[in-house]
Parts: sequence; C-alpha cells; structure tokens
Amino acid sequence: MSTKRVYVEMTAGPPPEVPTFTAGTPNPPITFDGPDTYSDADTASLAADAATIIAKYPESRSALLPLLHLVQGHDGYLTRAGILFCADQLNLTPAQVASVATFYTMYRREPTGDYYVGVCTNALCAVMGGDAILSSLTDSLGIADGETTADGRVTVEHVECNAACDLAPVVMVNWEFFDNQTPDSVKQLVADLREGNPPAPSRGPSTLCTFRQTARLLAGVDPESGAQA
Repeated sequence: MSTKRVYVEMTAGPPPEVPTFTAGTPNPPITFDGPDTYSDADTASLAADAATIIAKYPESRSALLPLLHLVQGHDGYLTRAGILFCADQLNLTPAQVASVATFYTMYRREPTGDYYVGVCTNALCAVMGGDAILSSLTDSLGIADGETTADGRVTVEHVECNAACDLAPVVMVNWEFFDNQTPDSVKQLVADLREGNPPAPSRGPSTLCTFRQTARLLAGVDPESGAQA
C-alpha cells in the first residue's frame, strides 16, 4: 500500500486593503463673542474687584477661576473683553485663559438668561423622568436645548450628574437644587421665574440669586455691586 502526497501551491494573491484612518472633519476654532474691550469705568470697577480676589492667593494666576466668574457676572457669559481682562490682570496670555475657560462647563460662551435652568439627564435622573422634563420644558418654551427665552429670563440646558441621585429627577437653577421634579412642576417653576417670583430652592438658601449675582458670589465679591453691561 502506497501513500501519495499531494502538494497544493499556495498563492499570495493581491495584498489586503490597508484601512485609511483620518481625524475626520476638524472642529471649528473656539471663539468668544461680545465686546473686544470694556469701557474705562467698567475696567476700573472690575479691576477693583479683581485686586480683592487676587490678594487672596500666593500666586496671582491661581485667581483665574474666580476672575472668570467675575467677568461672567459682569457680562452674563464670557466675552472677548472678559478673556482679555483676565489675561491682563494675571499676566497670562489670552490662549492660557481661554484654555481654562473652555474646560469647565460652569463658564458660558453664549449670553445666558437671568435664570440658568439645568435639567439633569444623566443615568438615574433620565430613568426617573429627566429626559421627559427636558423635552416637555423646551417644547413648552419653544426653544431648543441650550437656548434662551426671547425675554432673556430663562436659559434651559441639559446637565450632567448633580450628585443628588437619591432625589432624582433633579433640576438646578443657577446651581441651586430643586429636587423630585416632574414635567408639570418644572413648567410652574419656570413660569414663576419668568414672572419675577423665583421660588426658594429645595434646600440651602431661602432665596434665589440671578445668574450674574451667582457668578459674583462664586468670584468671592459682593453680588449686589459691580458694573453691569
């Protein structure tokens, strides 16, 4: 009995296609709107507040975060003038200031209403009704997520976890908590805000500051003073 060996010729064939990787469409450069500079009076007022803030820190550049809140309290958002003001006060470049300003979500790059309403749509709040609250609210106001009502009173935007999952769904107004909300309760909350009757938060302070006042509080200066644009 013989054994026959069979040899099969293997051919490489055409080489496989090598995938081409691209970075996709580049994002447009980040820009800041608003005025290029402040008036002399506004610059002097802001500089006086800035000096108080900067004096609290051993290194002046450490005061950047509160100074960004300071100019946000003046303009209602971060403008070109605000970025340049912070850079001048702290001996930084505008690019250094802008890189910090665009990292933190508390700094706004669009004009913001008197009341910034943040609807939590992270996991638990979404499951408990956060998505329904956001949808119902934007529909009733006729604005999209991130937009401001025509009267300039209310800005609505979805936000990430507010660390209050046990009280979900949670809505924040100028960083103050309103717990266990429903679509109807939030509609009433926003109606009260637009009518100039802000209700007390669920916990914490008994009154509600405006967005600009809140920014000045976070800056560490008197919320009732300071030049306003």
